[in-house]
Amino acid sequence: MMQDRNIKVKQQIIHAVETDSLPTVKSSFTPADLGLSNAQLIDLFESQVMSRHLDFQSRIMQKQGQSFYTIGSAGHEGNAACALAFKPNDMAFLHYRSGAFVIQRSKQVPEQNPLYDMLLSFAASSDDPISGGRHKVLGSKSLFIPPQTSTIASHLPKAVGTAFSISLSRKVDVDNVLEKDGVVVCNFGDASSNHSTAQGAINAAAWAAYQSVPIPIVFICEDNGIGISTATPKGWVQANFEHRAGLHYMQCDGLDLLDTYHKTQHAVEIARKQRKPVFLHMRTVRLLGHAGSDSEFTYRSNDYIEDTEAHDPLLFSAALLLKHDCLKSQQIIELYQDIEKRVAELSQIVIAKPKLTSAAQIKQSIIPPQINRDYQSTLSKTQRDALFSHEKHNLSKKQHLAKLLNWSMLDLMAQQQNIVMCGEDIGAKGGVYNVTSKLAHKFGPQRVINTLLDEQSILGMAIGLAHNGFLPMPEIQFLAYVHNAEDQIRGEAAALPFFSSGQFANPMVIRIAGLAYQRGFGGHFHNDNSFAIFRDIPGLIIACPSNGADAVEMLRESVRLAQEEQRVVVFIEPIALYMKKDLHQEGDALWSFDYVPPNEAKPLKIGQLGGFGSGKDLCIISYGNGYYLSRQAEKILAESGVRCTVIDLRWLAPLDEKAIVKAIGDIKKVLIVDECRQTGSISEALITLLLEHDKNFPTRKVERLTAHDSFIPLGVASYEVLPSCELIVEQAKRMTEDKM
Repeated sequence: MMQDRNIKVKQQIIHAVETDSLPTVKSSFTPADLGLSNAQLIDLFESQVMSRHLDFQSRIMQKQGQSFYTIGSAGHEGNAACALAFKPNDMAFLHYRSGAFVIQRSKQVPEQNPLYDMLLSFAASSDDPISGGRHKVLGSKSLFIPPQTSTIASHLPKAVGTAFSISLSRKVDVDNVLEKDGVVVCNFGDASSNHSTAQGAINAAAWAAYQSVPIPIVFICEDNGIGISTATPKGWVQANFEHRAGLHYMQCDGLDLLDTYHKTQHAVEIARKQRKPVFLHMRTVRLLGHAGSDSEFTYRSNDYIEDTEAHDPLLFSAALLLKHDCLKSQQIIELYQDIEKRVAELSQIVIAKPKLTSAAQIKQSIIPPQINRDYQSTLSKTQRDALFSHEKHNLSKKQHLAKLLNWSMLDLMAQQQNIVMCGEDIGAKGGVYNVTSKLAHKFGPQRVINTLLDEQSILGMAIGLAHNGFLPMPEIQFLAYVHNAEDQIRGEAAALPFFSSGQFANPMVIRIAGLAYQRGFGGHFHNDNSFAIFRDIPGLIIACPSNGADAVEMLRESVRLAQEEQRVVVFIEPIALYMKKDLHQEGDALWSFDYVPPNEAKPLKIGQLGGFGSGKDLCIISYGNGYYLSRQAEKILAESGVRCTVIDLRWLAPLDEKAIVKAIGDIKKVLIVDECRQTGSISEALITLLLEHDKNFPTRKVERLTAHDSFIPLGVASYEVLPSCELIVEQAKRMTEDKM
């Protein structure tokens, strides 16, 4: 049934042109009225036809086992006119029905071959210039189109962030990628507009614009009236967005190239000159079903399908060409058939092109290439004295974790002008725990940005900033809050190098206050002891300092990793240790440390372990709060004659297998102390690591002490489900007393 519809849609334009049964175009514009030549209108139609024949060919290739992805653009080809209205270096965040947009933009940039390149992507060839065969994506470095897969609105937050970055670049002088008068375009479907990610991103743009913050972005909602099989209520999109504060709403007919071009031009003018967000509501239709495997007749009546096919945008475009004497009927048919032939011939070439053949090839782009960017400047003594003038009486004193992190950020932001922080309450308040205190005062609201309460928008802002030459350092107020927005890290920031063969990256350092042992706090929102959400994200680096001295050097290394190696780093700060000054008894100051200025520092590289002691009776491996507790336990154990070596992992992903095995050495008994839950904790990974990489594993006794598989309750009851110093001592004594 669907195959028959494919053939009907493919042939109907020829039949309609031959029989003079094309629809009537309502717009009264001529091409000249809009500054277009007849040749440009023909060119737009050609882009539409190219996109359509790619859709047809992908289905043919799939049937032959040569193509693997058939969500196409049929019915949405009016976005070719949108592409023409933007500059080719206006960054475009596109959804999967944007084939005509990509083709039209490629015509504005020299040495492009969109048909061949997109067919390579269909065929999953390693020659595909954007993803290297890893996925069918619409994207191009030279066209300023970061690649997207089958996104459901997850690209909107970073589009808003990029638009904000353009305006920020006028105030903060860094080596930007985008022009200072640039505009961002972001398109999506009517069904996607209901997703919380879309709602949040559009709200964030409007929220900022309402406060006169420049957000030069054009949202294009391509409304085809259905999401897979679920109809969008008639009038819903307009009712939802027409009267949003801070958002300029417009409509256009995506079946009419001239109306679409005219309205998009106007939208771009508002965004570019007034620096305001625009919502362009574009009428479209969806042809050929949701994808090649979609049996549309099971949920749509035949009459409905036929009526939709009668509104094929190519029919309206052909009518325009005839109406304005751009082409004769036979020329339209010849153009259509010539492109069909060219696409078919190219498809036979691409199917013979090489494919990815090894895991090594596939994984090659998970970690982006290193770049030579030097944003670091050396501060003079006078400059540093001024920077730390409010702390001059404290600099020589040992400090706790929160204060040392604050000082390290002061130095980093002063040295590296492209660092921008963003998050809830990080400005004048200095964050919930005062870790960002005085940063806004020193560097201004352009570099220390108080955001709205929306983690998706915070991380989207960071991704957008990274697209434009900034080094973002977003803060997530509590670890559990990231669950609202984890896909911005997993599906967008960390995945971007993989899907672009390393051509695009989103380097950043994501600071997250988290982990357990907060006195009085309960529940999983403010006392969350699990970071398992990050551990399965390929290429992501996870850092977790247990003390202030390490935190300073680890944050500096994290910034270097982002700056020079384009990495995404999650920097977990143990809240319960922020203010810890003492280790064993009040006043011992053993968890307070000197601040080492950058020019005197010894780098603490990724994977480098920390530790204490050299005892051979037991090796305790831990991190964060667990390391602090293990250090307390080590002293008690030593007093009872048990000599321990305590290892601080510091870097939780990737784990350095060789370094961990080497640190254990010939110690026969190993206790892993993990404040995370028994299930899904890093202790599971450590057991596996030793099993697979430690040749002495069969002769060692390895146990673990973890938190219970439970959320954390309120008050003192919280300690009933978490490891404690007492439990560490108890288990360590039992292990060492047990003769192997």
